[in-house]
Order: sequence, then structure tokens, then C-alpha cells
Amino acid sequence: MRAAMRFLALPVIAAMLSAGAPAQAASFSCRETPIVRANATLAPLSNKVAQGQTLTILAIGSSSTEGIGASAKDKTYPARLQALLGKAWPKSKVEIVNAGIGGETAPQTLARLKAALSARAYDLVIWQVGTNDAVKGGDLDAFKAMVGEGIALVREAGPALAILDPQYFPSVRDPQRYGQYVEAVGDVARREAVPVFGRYDAMREWHRSDAEAFKAALWTDGFHMSDAGYDCLARDMANAMVGMAAPSRPVVAASR
Repeated sequence: MRAAMRFLALPVIAAMLSAGAPAQAASFSCRETPIVRANATLAPLSNKVAQGQTLTILAIGSSSTEGIGASAKDKTYPARLQALLGKAWPKSKVEIVNAGIGGETAPQTLARLKAALSARAYDLVIWQVGTNDAVKGGDLDAFKAMVGEGIALVREAGPALAILDPQYFPSVRDPQRYGQYVEAVGDVARREAVPVFGRYDAMREWHRSDAEAFKAALWTDGFHMSDAGYDCLARDMANAMVGMAAPSRPVVAASR
């Protein structure tokens, strides 16, 4: 069983973030899905949000961050998340820098992460990691070490950090190996008290609820996410971030 934190979004926030879903999502039920695990918050953002200050976020990773499968740049998850957080935090200007490059594995992204943090200051880093490593396989212990190295790198640089774990897709060739990488991300994050957007669990729940409708959440290759999938992911992430940036908001611990 894996520990999870389920944030109770205020009804007004949930309603606000549910507005404006793309037409492509009509056949795919984008319901609120708690996706954050690890006992951690984004408390460093609280004061800036309360004071209406600008928030600069780095979204870094591979194709899911770049937006492969999205029909336009404004349909990627970072673009949708920026729009949603702008609605949730209207006093603050929210800028999300999309630093996704399709096909990368953890060591490649780690090198770019180091360079990005040296070039500019950020309030938050969202690190999407593990998908291509899980697909290709390799030394699992080395992968865990790289995730730990990335966490230490971000902490030394100063921003808050949240991790986005691999996506779920029904056609994965080696589910056992893939699952080990998902677990590895969660294990290292829990050890370091870093919040994880548990995309794998969320998408698996979408699939279990309606396997046929779930097809609309993926692109034509059955692997990358579609406009509808990215939008739903962004809504879940936005709900979680609003909760994590307000640590006084009640939470309910759950396990699964």
C-alpha cells in the first residue's frame, strides 16, 4: 500500500477549475482525481500567493511536458496549468516555462535541469521523470540515485519542488518493470518529503472507470496524452497545488 494525501478542494475552487474544458474532453469524463502523494506541501508559495506576487514555475521533462500529442502549444499540460492557476490565484501573475524535450531519460533531463537552475531563478520546479527510463529499462538503483540527485540539486538552488511521475497506458509491454520505476519515483520522493503528482495512479483510475472513454485521453499512438488527457491532468494538478500552497486547508490521509 502506498501512502497518499488527498486534498479537499473548496467547492468554489473546484468549480472554477472545471470551467472551460476543451470540446475534445466531451467523451472523456474529467472528474477530480486526487493525485498527490507524500506528506509534503508547497508552503514556500503561500506568501507569494497571499501577497499577489509573480510566480515563476519551471516545468521540465520529456514528451509529456513538451506536449507531444497536443494539437497546439496552449493545449499542453504546462499551458493549461498556467491558465488554471491564473484563475485560482488572480492576484498573482503565473508564468510556467515549458522545458520539455521528447524522448529524454533522467540523466539527460538532469543535466538540463542543472543548467536551467543556473540560468534563472524559479519559485517552483515541476520535474516530470521516469517514463522513458521505465520504457527502456536499465539500472533501477542508478535511476533512483538520479532522482535523489535531482531533488538535492533543486533544493540547493532554492525553488520548491514537485515531481510528476510516469503516465499510465494500457499497451505497456512490461507492466512489472514499468511499475517498478513508478514505485521508485514514489519511494525516493517519500524519503525526501517531496510531493508527487501521481499521474500513473490517476490515469489508471480513469481507465478502470471507463476503458472505452479513456481512449480519448490518449493521442493516436496510444501512448502520449491528447488535448483531453493533458487538460484533465492539468486540472488535477491545479487542484492539488491550490491545496498544497494553502497548508492550513484540511487534508485527509488515505492509503491505496
